[in-house]
Amino acid sequence: MPQARPLLLAALLTLLGACATAPTGPTAPTATSASTPALLPSAAGQTAAGKTEVLWLGQAATRITTPGGKVIVIDPWLTGNPKTPAPFKQLQTLGKVDLILVTHAHGDHLGDAPALAKMHNAPIYNGGGMGQTLVSLGMVPANLSQRFGKSGTVTPFGANGPKITAVHAEHSSELVWKNPSSGKDEVHYGGEPVGYIIEMENGFRIWHMGDTGLFADMRLVAELYKPDLVLIPIGGHFTMGPREAAIAVREMIRPRYAIPIHYLTSPMLRGTPAEFTAALGATDATRVIVPEPGQKVDF
Repeated sequence: MPQARPLLLAALLTLLGACATAPTGPTAPTATSASTPALLPSAAGQTAAGKTEVLWLGQAATRITTPGGKVIVIDPWLTGNPKTPAPFKQLQTLGKVDLILVTHAHGDHLGDAPALAKMHNAPIYNGGGMGQTLVSLGMVPANLSQRFGKSGTVTPFGANGPKITAVHAEHSSELVWKNPSSGKDEVHYGGEPVGYIIEMENGFRIWHMGDTGLFADMRLVAELYKPDLVLIPIGGHFTMGPREAAIAVREMIRPRYAIPIHYLTSPMLRGTPAEFTAALGATDATRVIVPEPGQKVDF
């Protein structure tokens, strides 16, 4: 036994040394394909313990399943979205929907929100003033349109459920509506564009930025709400391109994770994830995750 002690001590010192040099950056989330419709939460109504599931469906369309099993759908442009996998062009494939968030009134974000709201009796929350227009045009009944304002926080599922805060976005928000009487397109007030900070039951925070250009107060939003994950537009032309998005992530927000969105759905949205990661450069602060449309990621 005395001869074994030096070996035991050496092994212990090696283990301690390995712990001391272990990387401290973000750990890799779990990514799985959701190209087939086996997408509902578990039988217990929750995701895996402590997990937040993010399913990206092209452009800004996102389905978030919280650790407590609530399903929040953001900017659900699905039926007309060229990047949305074919199964999800059938709206019922989304499974249950508890709440819908819309960042602004453009058709590639408002999209199928009214149809989903009526299908699931799920309210549309908008932090920019769009809701009254949706009701006045008959797109949704009044009980399915809930409004709040920038810097306002709502708790639709009660005090212990997810918290949702509307924050600034630098964009526009006109609502184009086809009048069924005339058959002509009309342009209506669509409120102001917003992004959303969504805090899960376990404290994990997502900033869905919607459509936005670069603005200096991204730094303030990050300091106030400390998002763990940002879903950030990179396509350019109407929003930040890869260079601007990289500046926002590297110098202003510094989240643990970033998922690029809003790219390559039209020839004008030329920015690519490869350009974004190249512009971002090497960083220990943020792990960039690039799911394919229809792929879900667990955090």
